[in-house]
Amino acid sequence: MSLSLVIEFHAAMSGHCLNPNHTSLLHRLWNHGCLKVNRKMLKYGFHIYFLWKSLALLTISALSPPGSGKGTQSPVIKDEYCLCHLATGDMLRAAVSAKTPLGIKAKEAMDKGELVSDDLVVGIIDEAMKKPSCQKGFILDGFPRTVGQAQKLDEMLERRGVKIDKVLDFAIVDSILEERITGRWIHPTSGRSYHTKFAPPKVPGVDDVTGEPLIQRKDDTAAVLKSRLEAFHKQTKPVINYYTKKGVVTELNAEKPPKDVTDEIRKVLS
Repeated sequence: MSLSLVIEFHAAMSGHCLNPNHTSLLHRLWNHGCLKVNRKMLKYGFHIYFLWKSLALLTISALSPPGSGKGTQSPVIKDEYCLCHLATGDMLRAAVSAKTPLGIKAKEAMDKGELVSDDLVVGIIDEAMKKPSCQKGFILDGFPRTVGQAQKLDEMLERRGVKIDKVLDFAIVDSILEERITGRWIHPTSGRSYHTKFAPPKVPGVDDVTGEPLIQRKDDTAAVLKSRLEAFHKQTKPVINYYTKKGVVTELNAEKPPKDVTDEIRKVLS
């Protein structure tokens, strides 16, 4: 259950003004459990009414080619809707580093030069879903990549009484992706994404929030991008078709500026 908030603001009483954008933001934050009422809010004349309603677990899968913008948008969605961000590559590395039972099995496969099995990856997602930060929902970034993985994921979610609520397809033509990819820098801990041309950090090579150094992935080159796109079109496009049949796919125009894409996502998730 979640509380939905209706705010009535009396400017005459407080001398302050709350514009519609603020009201909408506060409503979203409250509705997803990110906002708490305090005395300061009441001092400024908020009249608050509480309505109980059911809130389904919001589960989002971002299925798109590298460089399409899902890495930029995922942290925004995470913060705005109080979701946890499950990037399977990062989770796998963390499990290996922490030497969890699943991480040990994954390392054994990697040391042999084998691919980590779908069952192991789904198991790591299953474990991550137990975290308190994932109780309101989560974003799956970069998984599933094949129809087989999608089916295994759905089986695991069904056992938990959960389903994929929305699949965001960041649509973009291949020719635009190279410039995006080769200028991309990442803050590894948070997943925040920067670009030397389109979204540069305030200080080159440094994360705006933490001041920690940014990294550039080894596979962010034109040559690697070409092979990754070939794999995406061959393996992942069918996954989009798989979820389209379930009626949960929304195609976003990822060629737009990031802010416009964010606005599109808000409309989809509202």
